[in-house]
Order: sequence, then structure tokens, then C-alpha cells
Amino acid sequence: MEGSPDINIVLTNSLSPDATLRNAAEQQLTQAAETNFSQYLVTLVTELANENAQGHIRAAAGLALKNAFTAREFAHQAALQAKWLNQTDQETKTRVKELALQTLSSTNAQAGQATAQVVASIATIELPRNQWPDLMHSLVRNVSEGNPHQKQSSLTAIGFICESPDQELRSSLVTHSNAILTAVVQGARKEETSGEVRLAAITALGDSLEFVGNNFKHEGERNYIMQVICEATQADDSRIQQGAFGCLNRIMALYYENMRFYMEKALFGLTILGMKSEDEDVAKLAVEFWSTVCEEEIAIEDDNAQVESSEQMRPFYNFSRVATNEVVPVLLDLLTKQDEDASDDEYNISRAAYQCLQLYAQAVGAAIIPPVILFVEGNLRHEDWHNRDAAVSAFGAIMDGPDEKVLEPIVKSGMQPLIGMMDDPSVQVKDSTAYALGRITEACSEAIDPTQHLDPLVVSLFNGLMSSPKMAASCCWALMNLAERFAGDPGAAQNPMTPHFNQSVTNLLTVTGRMDCEAAVRTAAYEVLNVFVQSSANDSLAAVASLSTVIIQRLEETVPMQAQVVSVEDKITLEDMQTSLCTVLQAIILRLDKEIAPQGDRIMQVLLQILNIVGGKSSVPEATFATISALSNAMEEDFVKYMDAFAPFLYNALGNQEEPSLCSMAIGLVSDITRSMGERSQPYCDNFMNYLLNNLRSTALANQFKPAILQCFGDIAGAIGGHFETYLTVVAQVLQQAATVTAAAEGSYEMFDYVVSLREGIMDAWGGIIGAMKTSNKTQVLQPYVPSIFQLLNSIAGDSNRSEALMRASMGVIGDLADAYPGGELVEAFRQDWLTVLIKETRTNREFQSRTVDTARWAREQVKRQIGGTQNVMLQT
Repeated sequence: MEGSPDINIVLTNSLSPDATLRNAAEQQLTQAAETNFSQYLVTLVTELANENAQGHIRAAAGLALKNAFTAREFAHQAALQAKWLNQTDQETKTRVKELALQTLSSTNAQAGQATAQVVASIATIELPRNQWPDLMHSLVRNVSEGNPHQKQSSLTAIGFICESPDQELRSSLVTHSNAILTAVVQGARKEETSGEVRLAAITALGDSLEFVGNNFKHEGERNYIMQVICEATQADDSRIQQGAFGCLNRIMALYYENMRFYMEKALFGLTILGMKSEDEDVAKLAVEFWSTVCEEEIAIEDDNAQVESSEQMRPFYNFSRVATNEVVPVLLDLLTKQDEDASDDEYNISRAAYQCLQLYAQAVGAAIIPPVILFVEGNLRHEDWHNRDAAVSAFGAIMDGPDEKVLEPIVKSGMQPLIGMMDDPSVQVKDSTAYALGRITEACSEAIDPTQHLDPLVVSLFNGLMSSPKMAASCCWALMNLAERFAGDPGAAQNPMTPHFNQSVTNLLTVTGRMDCEAAVRTAAYEVLNVFVQSSANDSLAAVASLSTVIIQRLEETVPMQAQVVSVEDKITLEDMQTSLCTVLQAIILRLDKEIAPQGDRIMQVLLQILNIVGGKSSVPEATFATISALSNAMEEDFVKYMDAFAPFLYNALGNQEEPSLCSMAIGLVSDITRSMGERSQPYCDNFMNYLLNNLRSTALANQFKPAILQCFGDIAGAIGGHFETYLTVVAQVLQQAATVTAAAEGSYEMFDYVVSLREGIMDAWGGIIGAMKTSNKTQVLQPYVPSIFQLLNSIAGDSNRSEALMRASMGVIGDLADAYPGGELVEAFRQDWLTVLIKETRTNREFQSRTVDTARWAREQVKRQIGGTQNVMLQT
């Protein structure tokens, strides 16, 4: 890379759209960095600082230099940073930093931007280590005394430094807050004549707000910062306005408690004016300001509801409620600014307004209703579809927030007109109506009268689903909500949806069976079918049984399709269809339970065919396994007839550590199958145990797999009884080792949760093992491990970090142990005070479910029998 012509060619090629040239150039750069890192850095920074070089070459040099210090992957980034810190001589470091700071004054915009990134990438390494102490002072001086290009590049560098996600850097920036603020506020003032400088400053100010908390505590500094930002909302350049409103959003989220004065004096008016801006990006950010206000006030009210004393309460100023009559009408007007050509995921002003209206309803409750109802009544029959669409959207937006009893009469009176809007000539309006109906069915379903509303509602939603792909998602969501809401009590002969069940299934099969059906519509319709089956009443079971034949046949028809796949898109479409069909079939099996048995052979045949042909990295095996799990639960020990054919697929999944989710599904499936087949699962248990133990030892699988594996040991023991003795020594050793895992007091929440779930797994395992040994009269083989079980129980008793599931499993183990040794062999262990207290704490906990309390009561009775009525005062009721 020595010599200017060569480096210029390599750098030019590193930006080439030609992949061959670009890859070759990147390899040359990598090789040069590995050969002589210091020389590589000096070569690049020299080219970056070369005022005679072309801008794109200087930018490429800056990018390559930045990439010498940063990487997306944490381990790679740490290695690069270590290279700079430990393998780069001081002379090179000084040279690189001096030339980078010098290049910030370049009149070439590309060079200045690239240099700002270089400065920020080195700062990320050095500032947390108290190195480069004069950097911030240099940047402040540049902003104060430099030319416009130098000001802009220096401010951009500050912005890049402040937006870095590096936690060590972010912590260190607090000590530089004065310097940062001095630079960015000076550059953001209205007196700054360069718009580019002011834009860079306001952008950097937004990125730095998290670090200037100490400055915000001082009224004088806070007033000046707020003045500069408020003035920037009125700048001629809309980009500066956007930056200013972005700052206000961030300030409201960070410093709500300091905002009362500014809201009263300026921000109410400025933000409402901003919402009306002709520049959509400015208007969106002004709307988002009120979304932030609502989010903060919702969070504060939630926090204040949980404190124990008034001194702990956060300041709450009711900004949103005070401004309701000014802000909400503007939001409603913005709802009429829809773009009918906008894609579903496009974020525009009307969608920003809709999101804000939803939050407003949650923040102010019933206060939102009068202005919204006034708007709905005035626009529901408007000749312009934009207004009609806004009316139905607004009605749906306020369903979550006001008390349901307040909404109920309003929704009841509005249901018929709203259902009528499903016949609107505009597809946009019909789609918004379907979504609004979905909101009602989700949040205010009590207002839906089954006798009056259900029939026209179901008919209109299916008409929408079958008439337009654009409406499918909204119609499907509303139909799922209806099915769940009117499912009735489990086991009931009928529910309000029963009269609509057969026609609904017919409609859904028609939609999903169309050759021209869009993949997303088909998937959504199958989701609806899934929920309808789950929510069906007993009178619909015959229809569900008939449906099973159709679904199995459709699954069978997907098998030959595998050979017709010629593109990635074909593969995704086919796998989505197979996954959807498996999910519906799973719901059918769960609903029919043992009645599915006559279809068992056909179901397993097609599922095994699919498992045999589906490729790796697919979601289909997981869906197939879930269906097989349901079938094994339904068929119980009769499932054994499929095991010889299915076991190889299950073993492969258990050993597939490259696909953790599939491996996790397989672990759960082992539990399901062994519980279902009981002792008939014994021939397969050697393999199960080998794979499970290998997975426990694996470094490729996350710790989160371990509790499920331990629980699986318990399920296997419960299934095969005394035959589990073969594995007892190894499993007991694993359980004892797992019991030593603890979380340090300063540990993460994740670690605390992991320890609890691990202990749940240990207790579930011991519960299954103790029961297995007891029923086979082999309790004597357990005795060497009993002390370690009591030791873990003692640890649990002394640890406040515990869940209800852990306590229930612990009570089960205590009771099982007492029951397993009725001769009083463990009497001394059961007389320990901490054990008595543990049982009582669980038995008297009013927050626990009845089954947990009942398990604790049963454990207490078993312990009383063990002790034999001797001194057990604390165990008395």
C-alpha cells in the first residue's frame, strides 16, 4: 500500500458497486492492517488529511480508518480496541489524532464527515480510560473560533461521540457535560449564521441530553438551553426545526419534572403550532412530543400507584389533560391527512396522530370522549373518504383508556353505524372500520350484544376478508377477538358463536383454498381458523372432526409441492402454508382429544413425510413437533406404535444444537411423549438420556435450556418408574451440581431469574424421581441423596428470590419425601424450624393459587405423619 497511486486505487475500489472489485480492495486493506497496523493507520490518516485528494477517496480513507477501531460484533470490536491500546506505538497514536483534529477544518464536506467518525471511534476507546484529555476542549475551541466547516465537523464529531451505544463511553461523558453543552448550545443559537453549523449543533444537542442531567438541575443553565431549543423550532430551515422538536421529545422523556414552567410559557403553543406545520417531518415530531408527554404521564401514574408513601411520589403535572381541548382537535384534523397510496408500514403524519390519540386516551381517560365523539358525528357521513376514514379511526383509537362502563353506552349506540361503514365505497375506510371493530372487540367487548350485533358483525367482517386483501389483516384480527370473547365456558354445549361456526369455517376454507390467495392473507385466515377451533363449543365438535379431514388432506397435498420449489419465495410460501396447517391441526387435536385417534395413522404419516423432506433452517419441524406433541397427549400409550418411525427425527432434533429453538421443542416433546406413553417409553430412554445429558454439558446451548432438561429427567422418571434407577447416579450428580448455582447480590435480573428457574427444574426432577422410586419400592437407593435435597430446600428457604412455581415444586418434594419414608427415617430433618416456616409461608400466602396452597397443606400433613405427632407446635393450624 505504499505510494499514493496504489492507495488511491484501493480506496476507490473499496467503495465500488462492483462486488469483485470491492471485495478485493477490502482484502488488501485487511492484509495491510495485519502486516503493519501502525503504518496502515498513518497511511490512511495521511490520505484523509490530504487536501489535494478527491473527496470520495478521503471519505474512503476515513471509513477504513474508522473500521480499524470499530465493529458491529462485540468480540471483534474489543479485539480492535485492544490493538489500538496495546499494539500501536505512541508516536502513531499522536500522529493519527493530530491529523484527524486538523482535518476537521477541511473545506471538503466528505472529508469533514469522515473525520468526525474517526474522532468519535478513537474517543470511544480513549475517553473511558481518561486518555485524550484535551479532545473535548479542542472541539469546543473549534466551535468557538473555527471556520464554518470546522465548526460543523467538530459538532458532528460530538454528536457521533454522544450517540455511541458503548456503555463505558456513555458513563464517562457525564464528566464532559460542561464542554459538550458549551459547544452544542453555542452552535445551536439563532445568532449562528451557518445553517449547516446550527443543524449539526442541534443534532449533537439531541444526542447529548442524556449526559447533561447535572446542568439541567441549575435553573439558569436550563433556561438558556430551553431558550435556544425553543428558538430553533422557529428556524427557517425545517431540518433545524425537526432537530429542535426531537430535542424537546427527549427532554420531556428525561426531565419531565423540570418542564412545568416551560410548558406554561412556551411549549404548549410551540408544539401545537409545530403540529400544524406544512413540513410533514416537523409535524410528526411535534405530534410525537405529545405522545412522549402521554407516555411519561401514564408511567408516572403507574409508578405513583405503587409507592408506599407520598414522599416517594414523582411530580405529576397533568400536561395532557390540561391540553386536551387544544391538542386533540389538531390530532383529529391530522387523521384526515391519509395517503391512500402509503404502504402498510409507512409512518406518516396521520399514523403519528393516530398513535398519539391512542396514548392520549390512555393518559386522560374519559376526557378524550367529548372532542372525539363530536368529530366522529361530524365526519362519519362526510363526502370525502379521508374524513370518514378519520372518523372511524378516531372512534377505534379511544377504546383503550376510558373506563369500559363509560364507553359501553357509546359503543352500543355506535355499533350499527360502524358495522354499516363496512359497506363504504372506499376500501381504505372499510379497512379502518374493520380495525376499529377489532379494537372494540378487544377492549370493550361487553358492549357487543350477541343477539343484535353478532350476526351483521360476523357477516360484514367475512365479506371484507373475502373481498379485498388490503382489509384481510384487520378483518382477521377482529374475527379472532370475537371468537375468543364469545368462547363461553369450557365444555359448554353452545356459545354465541356456535350458530356462525359452520359458515365461518366454510368461508375460511374458501379463502385459504383460493389459488390466487396472497400468502399473508392465507396465513392470517388460517390463524382465524385456529382460534375458531380453539374457541368452539361442544355442539361444533362434529364440524371440527370433519374439518380435520380437510386439513389433513391439504397437508398431504403440500408434500409433492416440495419438488416444485424453484425459488426462495416458493420455499417460504410452502413452509408458511405447512406451518399454518400444522397449527390448525394441532388445535383440532387438542379440541377433539381422544376422538382424534381414528385419524392418528394418517396424521403421523403426513407429518413424517414432511419431516423427511423439509430442509434445515425451517420453521416447519417446530410446528410439526407441536402437532405431534398434541397427538401424543391425546393418544397416550397408544402413541407407541409411531415411535420407531418418529424416534430418529426426535433424536436428530435433540442433537441439533445449531437450531436452538428446534432443540428446545424436542426437549419439551420428550417430556410430553414420556408422560403420555408411561413405561412403554422405556426402550427409547437410553437415547433420550444421552442426548439430554450431552445438551446439559454443551457450551453451544444457552443456560436457559438447563431447567427444561432437568424437568425432563423428572418426567422420564415418572414415566418409567423404577427403571430410572439406571440413570440415578448420573442424574443425582447433575442435580447436586446444579443446586450450587447462585446469583450474587449485585447480579443481573436475568441471573436471578435463571437461578429460580434452575431450582424449579431441580425440584421437578426430584419430584419425579422420588415418586418413581417410591412406586417401585426402591426408596433405599435415594437415601444417599436426601441430605443434598434438604440442603437445597434450606437454600430456597433462606432466599427471598423465589417464584410460586418453585414453592409449589418444593412443597411437592417435601411431601413426596415424607410419604416415601413413612417409618420416620427422616424425622430429624423434618423437625428443623426453617422447614416448618417454609411450609407455613407457602400455605398462608394469599397471592398463591389454590393448587400451590393445597400442595403445601398436603406437604404439612405428610410431615406431621413423619414426625408422628411429636413436638410440632409450629405445624399446627
